[in-house]
Amino acid sequence: MSEFVKNLMAQVKAKNPSEPEFHQAVFEVASSLALVLEKHPEYRKEKILERIIEPERIILFRVPWVNDQGDVQINRGFRIEMNSAIGPYKGGLRFHPSVNLGILKFLAFEQVFKNSLTTLPMGGGKGGSDFDPKGKSDGEVMRFCQSFMSELFRHIGSNTDVPAGDIGVGGREIGFLFGQYKKLRNEFTGVLTGKGLNWGGSLIRPEATGYGAVYFAAEMLGTRNQTMEGKKCLVSGSGNVAQYTVEKILQLGGKVLTLSDSNGYIYDEAGITTEKLQYVMDLKNVRRGRIKDYIDKFKGAVYTQLDPNTDSNQLWNHKADCAFPSATQNEINSKDAANLLKNGVYVVSEGANMPSTIEAIEQFVNAKILYGPGKAANAGGVATSGLEMAQNSMRYSWTREEVDNRLRLIMKSIHKTCVDIAEKYDTPYNYVNGANIGGFVKVADAMLDQGIV
Repeated sequence: MSEFVKNLMAQVKAKNPSEPEFHQAVFEVASSLALVLEKHPEYRKEKILERIIEPERIILFRVPWVNDQGDVQINRGFRIEMNSAIGPYKGGLRFHPSVNLGILKFLAFEQVFKNSLTTLPMGGGKGGSDFDPKGKSDGEVMRFCQSFMSELFRHIGSNTDVPAGDIGVGGREIGFLFGQYKKLRNEFTGVLTGKGLNWGGSLIRPEATGYGAVYFAAEMLGTRNQTMEGKKCLVSGSGNVAQYTVEKILQLGGKVLTLSDSNGYIYDEAGITTEKLQYVMDLKNVRRGRIKDYIDKFKGAVYTQLDPNTDSNQLWNHKADCAFPSATQNEINSKDAANLLKNGVYVVSEGANMPSTIEAIEQFVNAKILYGPGKAANAGGVATSGLEMAQNSMRYSWTREEVDNRLRLIMKSIHKTCVDIAEKYDTPYNYVNGANIGGFVKVADAMLDQGIV
């Protein structure tokens, strides 16, 4: 660890105690940026990285709502407006019991670099609540969303801050949030992305994060003159990102063996086919059931219950070629990474945000496998959100083919940026350095142009 990174992390931890995910995200980026800061003393002099680490604005508020039994409930709402140097704040809303300030700061910090890599004019932000939509009725979710937006609406706008969905926030929640915003502001504007197709949404937006992660994996494989055809893949999660990761893997000729939720995972040696995927989509999106139900429908599959007392996730301990972590942060630890490498995995493309620990990333980089970090590999979601914003501005909708082609080209561009930057700084095919430096430089130069603000 360089002296600069060591001193920076000491300051970050002192200023932001009890926020381990935020510390981890900053350390991972700062470790790469030591390379560029040596060559660009102006970034050090103007304390560009230190300014990016400090959010421009943090909004914290209470969210009171009434459940179906008539009882008053109180949750916390957050919005982190991290950096607006290259465009309005852009990033998802997460509704999950684990949500706290540190997790949202890590997500917002990552979002700054991810959005920069897309080539679109978007700053970075993130928000959400410790509200859990799981098990709630549509009426309860609606009342919560309306209360949440009754405060958030003061701080967002199509040219200020444009939230989207994330864990726990899908089409249903975006609809309720948008309806309340429209009522309070008396305007129909592209203030949220992930909207319904008949009221301002974009085709391919639901698929974009998963599709993008697979496109990125295909680009990485292309550097070794390989394709996704015939590749055995491990996918975690069973929500939006995982579902469309599976769909695109199947379209490109790969074979998917696993899916999971917070209770456990299924392993299907025969492969998750299009028919089986449709069942999972209905199970998760309509019936809101658990992945364990899969084995009742498809008898050849095996279900493994999650054991919170173990130091590894058995999902990552199967023979395969590719891994697509698509569930949540830090789902791959050091032991999981060792298991993946032992079982022949040489492509890891992150659909989730920061799903690998620092120790896991070190193993992937040292083994010189094709490792696509989340801020590059899963940027397809926010890239297509940016395309939705563009369509809203023009009052126009592109076709499915147009959006998918633009998404593929953006992922191709992100991959090229990562490869070119890694090469420039003498760490060839180190996608971590390529993504971190590539995302940083654009934001840093904009901040230099705009002065100390």
